Amino acid sequence: MKTSDKERNHILDRLPGLLLMLCAWSSSVKLFQQTCPLLSASVFVVSLICFEVDLWLASFHGESDCNIMFKRSFSSKDRAGKSARSSKKKYSEREKVKLQESLDETSLGKPVYCALTSPIITLIVGPEQRVFAAHEDVLSSCPYFCAAMRNQFLKDGTKRVDLPDEEPEILSCVLEFLYKGDYYPRLLHNPRRDSWQLENAEITQTGGCGSSEATMYHSQVGDTVLRDSVVYCAAEKYGLEDLKTLALRKQGFQSGIPVDVILRSARYAYDNTPDSESRLRAHYLAMIIRCRKIFKKSGTMQLEMEVGHKFYFDLFVAMCNHMDDLVETR
Repeated sequence: MKTSDKERNHILDRLPGLLLMLCAWSSSVKLFQQTCPLLSASVFVVSLICFEVDLWLASFHGESDCNIMFKRSFSSKDRAGKSARSSKKKYSEREKVKLQESLDETSLGKPVYCALTSPIITLIVGPEQRVFAAHEDVLSSCPYFCAAMRNQFLKDGTKRVDLPDEEPEILSCVLEFLYKGDYYPRLLHNPRRDSWQLENAEITQTGGCGSSEATMYHSQVGDTVLRDSVVYCAAEKYGLEDLKTLALRKQGFQSGIPVDVILRSARYAYDNTPDSESRLRAHYLAMIIRCRKIFKKSGTMQLEMEVGHKFYFDLFVAMCNHMDDLVETR
């Protein structure tokens, strides 16, 4: 490339900076003309001489530092402008509450959302044959109900599932879980304490939301048992693993339960879960070992052990293992 071509390219590259310089120069010239008319002509001549000298130097040194400065002054990637801040979406207090409720509803279980346009299935529950109704799409997410509804139609084309051995209160918890991912009282997170707690656990009047009592009367047992244990056994029957996890976690929040209710619930858990299922059984064994000072003074514990049950042999084995662990840690 010839020297004239190089000079032309340098001039074109510095043209934006030149325009900026001319604008600044024009404003300064006007000021000088107003204040000192005799010096305006000399300033103009000196500016032209400086500009020609700059062009002449650029032809020998290639891209000068001044040229680099001009390029950077019009390049957005090299310009230190305002820092780009990520826009934060603002929520109102009402939206925050709704968002928290939606997160709480889906944090533990997997609720089934559907258009609620599927056929209605009739459920006949308990010895009193109480009638429940649920959408087929919701019940289909449960392996037990999916198999029960298969190839079953009544004369009018509807489907019906009979559950003569189920407690209505327990089925209500199961259906609530299938629709919402939880059952009352819900397990909610307290952001202030950074802990979990049961919803309205201290309120006895539930206003139709369901029972918040830790125990329930079971018709087949003929006495009160821990409600979450019955829900756990129902979840085992219906093949709902997430409901089992939720029920076991909720039971850990209960306190002040009488010894006879705990032992009765432990026997119920053993009688209504397979031997391969160990989570609920281990929960009762660990609880009794942890509170052994209370149970060894209980006359109910003595009577229960005299009557005998498989549960107490497992308790004996668990205590032996616990003692072995203590010896090994010493």
